Amino acid sequence: MSSEHVERRLAAILAADVAGSCRLIGIDEEGTLARLKALRRTLFDPKIAQHHGRVVKNTGDGAIAEFASVVDAVRCADEIQRGMAEQNIDVPQDKRIELRIGIHVGDIIIEENDIFGDGVNIAVRLEGIAEPGGISISDDARRQIRGKVDVTFEDLGSQSLKNIAEPMRVWRVPYGRAVPAVPNRWPVDETLALPNKPSIAVLPFTNLNSDPEQEYFADGMVDDIITALSHFKALFVIARNSSFTYKGRAVDVKQVGRELGVRYVLEGSVRKAANRVRITGQLVDTATGAHLWAERFDGGLGDVFDLQDQVTESVVGAIAPAVEKAEIERAKRKPTESLDAYTLYLRGLARFYQSANRQANDEALRLFNRAIELDPDFASAYGRAALCYVIAKTNGWFSDTANEIAEVKRLAQRAVELGKDDAIALAASGWALAFVVRDLEAGAGLIDRALVLNSNSAEAWFCGGWVKTFLGEQEPAIGRFARAMRLSPLDPRVSGMRAGTAFAHFLLGRYDEAASWAAMVLQDNPDHQPGLRVAAASNAMAGRPEQAHQAMARLRQLNPALRVSTLKAVLGPWPADDVARYEEGLRQAGLPE
Repeated sequence: MSSEHVERRLAAILAADVAGSCRLIGIDEEGTLARLKALRRTLFDPKIAQHHGRVVKNTGDGAIAEFASVVDAVRCADEIQRGMAEQNIDVPQDKRIELRIGIHVGDIIIEENDIFGDGVNIAVRLEGIAEPGGISISDDARRQIRGKVDVTFEDLGSQSLKNIAEPMRVWRVPYGRAVPAVPNRWPVDETLALPNKPSIAVLPFTNLNSDPEQEYFADGMVDDIITALSHFKALFVIARNSSFTYKGRAVDVKQVGRELGVRYVLEGSVRKAANRVRITGQLVDTATGAHLWAERFDGGLGDVFDLQDQVTESVVGAIAPAVEKAEIERAKRKPTESLDAYTLYLRGLARFYQSANRQANDEALRLFNRAIELDPDFASAYGRAALCYVIAKTNGWFSDTANEIAEVKRLAQRAVELGKDDAIALAASGWALAFVVRDLEAGAGLIDRALVLNSNSAEAWFCGGWVKTFLGEQEPAIGRFARAMRLSPLDPRVSGMRAGTAFAHFLLGRYDEAASWAAMVLQDNPDHQPGLRVAAASNAMAGRPEQAHQAMARLRQLNPALRVSTLKAVLGPWPADDVARYEEGLRQAGLPE
């Protein structure tokens, strides 16, 4: 065994290489080499030194640099790419010198003035998969810089790197990240970084007829859809002027995603036949090309504006939940140690939608609170956290102590302060204030504000339906629940919408209708406690004791402590006469005093 000591240390390694160097040298050998030397002298080497790194070796058209801090390495790489982009602004595309950069933090071997080992090899392989003008870093590097550098990274997932035994999770700064805006010029082959919330572009719908009137109709509908989507504060929506640059062009949605910096694209077509018009729409994930939603609408041309409004409402009502669902699935695929506030929020939503389960509801609240810790100005996270208490109270998991009620009030008020133009934050807070804090006037006012801000929000209509039942306005409540279900028919909260509809019918004395709606709730969710309660009460009052007792037996299995005397803990602030009738129905179904 050799006794020779091998010097090792932990370091951040930056590997850089010129993309397409052979092609550039083939076009102009002397000119390219002279420009490379000038770039090293004026940009690359000074930036390495400025950020406390050292160039270990030059490799002809590339270099390896070592840093004691991965934060310094990433900041250096970002500034180098920014500088390269600025120098390339007036250079023709085929003559641009563009760098690929890879960064890894790991163990290296030092030998004289050179470095070796897996740390170096991985950085070189990461450089090899970076895009021209972009940066790729390992997950180890990403963990150490999180929250410390002002650079947006995109998760590429697990990647197999050449000659590296195990796949590695890789992150990247997309190509074009550092390219400054150039007035009056359309970007060529650039990829914009994705915003930190779901992003969508609505492309001009294709007119499949030669009739110019159809063109105006299709363009007007796209205008309306863009405007309606922009009311969802959780969405980043590309403005009309950018979307319409694609009008009349055959486009690849993946290319649109790169050029506009969006993850989702809505495209569609309009075809007229006689007095009928057919409109199709489809939502596409630009990263994968996968179709997330597609629908067809047929209507008469008697009132084109009415038809345009109907299609806009249907499309927008379907798209917002489809995007949210896709974002939740993406969040689930992110590493569990991710502490990004938006990722935590999405994970919380995934658990929140399983909220008939107490453990899921508790976990959702924990995740929303963690998101708030990372981003104290996250209005929707405050609103959803308040809603977790609504779900807990509905299911009898809420102790109704002064401290808990004060916490709900705090969360709701903070959501309102931060989200004055956020319909989701306002609606969630309104429901929580009305139901838990029992401030009906404030809760109803917030939901009305939410509906003014965004009349296409299924969640605002849903929360508003429940608050209308508290106010004793059952017919408007049924209308609000119907609007919510029409806007989002596949919504994970549809059980709550149906239960609310059942309850409103019960309070109107329509016990058969109430029992029918309750049956739909329990068909999808047999353990839905509000659904079981209204099923038991409505069947009892309709003279169907067997069905009433069956629902009550399951309800008491789920909540053995429930009594007529303790109902207040799970009921909202309904008028006294309504509560008395509901209690009577539950007594007849077998609920003990």
